[in-house]
Amino acid sequence: METTQYLVHGSGLGLRRSFLSQLVETPLNDVDFYEVAPENWITIGGKFGKQFRAMTERFDFVCHGLSLSIGSTDPLDEKFVRDIKQFMAEHQMKLYSEHLSYCSKEGHLYDLMPIPFTSEAVTHAATRIRRVQDILEQKIAIENISYYAAPGQEMAEIEFFNAVVEEADCDILIDINNIYVNSVNHGYDAEAFLKTIPAQRIAYAHIAGHYQEAEDFLVDTHGTEIIDPVWKLLGKAYELYGVFPTLLERDYNIPEMAELMKEVNTIKMMQIAWAKHHEKQSA
Repeated sequence: METTQYLVHGSGLGLRRSFLSQLVETPLNDVDFYEVAPENWITIGGKFGKQFRAMTERFDFVCHGLSLSIGSTDPLDEKFVRDIKQFMAEHQMKLYSEHLSYCSKEGHLYDLMPIPFTSEAVTHAATRIRRVQDILEQKIAIENISYYAAPGQEMAEIEFFNAVVEEADCDILIDINNIYVNSVNHGYDAEAFLKTIPAQRIAYAHIAGHYQEAEDFLVDTHGTEIIDPVWKLLGKAYELYGVFPTLLERDYNIPEMAELMKEVNTIKMMQIAWAKHHEKQSA
């Protein structure tokens, strides 16, 4: 079962502007929380601004950042962090998450690049995460990213990820699809990775679809339906750690709401089933 450690609960959906009006007019009872990229919403005004306010007043929301660039050697954009803090306060956002990556080098790169898996990078990223947490006055959740090359690798991905979150003393946004995609692309065991994460730090999870470029090359697109091995990996995570809040990401080729809700409801049914399983185990 979910415990009081979680600031949101149940099954979530990434809010996209393309279906904002539809949700305001016809709220979804089966979505327990929503996620937004603050970069896309901080400056929103007019009709969309009013609709967004109507949503945040009614439902639980979390922020998922795209451009903080935790691993960059550029100075940390503290003004941006303070803008996020104000945005979160205005809309009563439950928490803020970001990617363990970088996306800037003397200007934005418009992609999430992997940080080299080195001890020096552990300290650098953890120091910046701690600074963000100091400004926000709350812990943030860091996401394990999908990546396609690992230059300068001194340690395994899971060792690097765990070292950063331990040194930063932050929470985790566990991305189930990213674990699966990386396991195929880099030839490791997805369940072994899952079993090694510090589960007590999980704040919530992402699940999404990906594109199969080749048998041994997957691309994390968030543009297709979730495939069975990714659903099974989510089930394994619930089996290992109990049920935690889980959000559907869909960024491209967005289908009709009924199709999106099928996947949200799959999350919900899995959560109910695994919660019952753990209740029986503990009875």
